[in-house]
Amino acid sequence: MPKRVLIPNGHGARMKENWVPGFVKAIAVGAAAGLALFLTGCQGVSNGGGSSSGGTQAGALTAAASSLDFGNVPVNGSKTLTVSATNSGSTTLTVSKISIAGPGFSLSGATTPTTLTAGQSATVTVKFAPTAAGAVSGSITIASTASDPSVTVALSGTGTSTSAQLAASPGSLDVGSVVVGTSGSASGSLSATGGTVTVTAAAANNSQFTISGLSLPATIASGQTVPYTVTFSPQASGAVTGTLSFTSDAQNPTATEGLSGTGTPAPSHSVALSWNASTSSSISGYNIYRAAYATSACGAFAKINATLNTTTLYSDASVIDGTAYCYATTAVNTSNEESSYSNIVSNVQIPAP
Repeated sequence: MPKRVLIPNGHGARMKENWVPGFVKAIAVGAAAGLALFLTGCQGVSNGGGSSSGGTQAGALTAAASSLDFGNVPVNGSKTLTVSATNSGSTTLTVSKISIAGPGFSLSGATTPTTLTAGQSATVTVKFAPTAAGAVSGSITIASTASDPSVTVALSGTGTSTSAQLAASPGSLDVGSVVVGTSGSASGSLSATGGTVTVTAAAANNSQFTISGLSLPATIASGQTVPYTVTFSPQASGAVTGTLSFTSDAQNPTATEGLSGTGTPAPSHSVALSWNASTSSSISGYNIYRAAYATSACGAFAKINATLNTTTLYSDASVIDGTAYCYATTAVNTSNEESSYSNIVSNVQIPAP
C-alpha cells in the first residue's frame, strides 16, 4: 500500500499527492508552478514520458514488378503487358492518379481515383506500339495516399524494322457444306517473303472454325511455307463466315484469311419394308420386329409398330445413323393369335452422318 508523502515545491508550499490505486499518481503543484501529471510504474503503464496511443498507419502500395520489358516489337505493331499494384498495408488507401511517360507507351484499364482496401490489388494494362525503330524507355507513376505517395514502374522496349512479309493462302478458304453435328476441314498455308518471320499466335474470330497443324511459335524462313488445317464444325444450318488472324513479327504484324462454310441439316433416313401377305385365313394384320445387328448376328427383337399393321408395307423412320438392323414380321389373326417370325432380313445398314 503506497504511503502519503509531502514534498516541498521550492516556493514554501506543499504539494498534495493523491494516489489512484493501480493506475496513476497525480501530483497537484502550487499555482505558481502550474499543473503536472506523472505516471508511476503501475500495471500497464510505463514510466517513460511518451504517449501510450499510436497514430493511424497509412496504407502501403507495392507494385508487382519494378519494370516491364516489352522486348522487340515490330514498328507499327504492338504488344501489351500488365502490372498490378497491391495495398500491402493494413489500412485503406486511394490511388489518385496513374500516369505514363515514354514514346509508344499507353495505358488502359486504369480508373482513378480508386480505393484499395488492405490486400486489394489494381491491374494496369500497358501497350507498347513503336512508330520507329530503336530502343525506347518510359515509366508508369502511381500516385496515392499510401505512406510512399508515389510508386514508379520502369518501361522499356525496342522497335524493330523489317521488310519481311507474312501471307496466308488462299486469301479466302471455303470449307464447303458440312452436316450439322459433324466436322469438315480444308488446308491452307503461310508463307514468308523478304526475311524470316516468326508467327506467335493464330486464332479465328468464330468458334465454329478452329486451326490445327501449326505449332507456335512457328519460324518461317524467307521463301518457305508452313501448312495448317482449318476445321469447320457447324452448330446450325446456314452459311457461316469468319476471319483467321496470324500474329507475327513481320512488317505486316497481322495476316488474315477469310473463312466460310455452310451447315446443312442431317439427312433423315428410314427403312421401307414390304412382305408377302399371309396365306392363312382370318388374318387381321401384322407386327413388325427389329433387332440391332452386330458381330454378324442379330440381337434381341422388339416390336416397333404401335398398332397392328393392316397392310404389307411399313416404314421405319426411327433408325439411328451408322447403325445396322435386322427385321422380321408376324401375322396376327382375328383370334389375336400371332405366328412365328417370318424370314429375317439381316444387316440393313443405315448410312453414317
